[in-house]
Amino acid sequence: MNKISKIESIIEQIQTPCYVCEEALLEENLKLLAYVGEQSGAKVLLALKGFAFSALAPLVSKYLKGCTCSGLHEAKFAKEYFGGEIHTYSPAFKEEDIEEVIALSHHLVFNSFAQLQKFKTKAFGKCSLGLRLNPEVSSSPVDIYNPCGLYSRLGITKEQFLPEELEGIEGLHFHALCEQDVDALEEVLKGFEEKFGEYIPQMKWINFGGGHHITREDYDVQKLIELIKNFKAKYGVEVYIEPGEAVGWQSGPLVVSVLDVVKNGMDIAILDSSAEAHMPDTLAMPYRASIRGAGEAGEKAYTYRLGGNTCLAGDIMGDYSFDAPLRAGDKLIFEDMIHYTIVKNTTFNGIKLPDLAVLRKDGTYEVTSKFGYEEYRRRN
Repeated sequence: MNKISKIESIIEQIQTPCYVCEEALLEENLKLLAYVGEQSGAKVLLALKGFAFSALAPLVSKYLKGCTCSGLHEAKFAKEYFGGEIHTYSPAFKEEDIEEVIALSHHLVFNSFAQLQKFKTKAFGKCSLGLRLNPEVSSSPVDIYNPCGLYSRLGITKEQFLPEELEGIEGLHFHALCEQDVDALEEVLKGFEEKFGEYIPQMKWINFGGGHHITREDYDVQKLIELIKNFKAKYGVEVYIEPGEAVGWQSGPLVVSVLDVVKNGMDIAILDSSAEAHMPDTLAMPYRASIRGAGEAGEKAYTYRLGGNTCLAGDIMGDYSFDAPLRAGDKLIFEDMIHYTIVKNTTFNGIKLPDLAVLRKDGTYEVTSKFGYEEYRRRN
């Protein structure tokens, strides 16, 4: 994959804070995902929870078969901006939403038999019904993102499974991964078959869920293709996968500016962004975001603690070092900030939401969404 960023060529045009998706890099990801679908026979869907960028919906729809949604609003968004199938799953659907969800969805996946029984009559014959199962097997690296962890509310366990209630069910869904490779999927699939394999031949489709880090450089794409082909041949079912991070993976940064530099035992740079509001996974996972040209604390000549422009004491991105001193007006490029960031933004403390922009393949720079006070006022 040719993953060469060209953000620096248009850095002076960027009014910060701003997420900039590089169209060429996104398309590289989409081409690989489409290749997996073509070679394996699986249908690859976009998980909107990881990448909901309306301006790039036409490009995504060119390569993927549709969207997976977590409720009414994502389903409406999928219908408005994306083509293809709409698959909707929620831990629990609300009575007032369900009829619209049914009308929008091609697949409707329930999290429990109680939810199935509650809404089955309304949904039957209008969309393909499925159940989310919990294979109770996962090697997810972080508990907060482990759908199969202890006491998980996500999916039906073998103990709670009611085979006598399967009438009208056409598909089974599981989701157990988080930015993991095909070996982790192979282990989960083994557990899924051990617990629920006898019911698979009754189904029309099986959804392998998300967390497949397919566009990561070291991912074994060919092994994934063979695994899916073998599963389809064994059971005669349609297979779906719904990668989230793999779509937007390394397709663009968050560009921010230094507003001030203060001292309190060390140099501290205050940015026009926020870890809490604009890159929450750096605090929730947690993980250290990469900054272009920066190193670990003490690695380069000038070390700074980077902080957000909110009043939260812990709104800190971390300690980084640079070749030259930071000054007000300098721009920093936080790498790989398109997936699972734009979908989680908040206006906490009244901070401005970053604009959304696209660096097109032809080199032109386009701001596709701008945000200001109205976003804060509307939500409060």
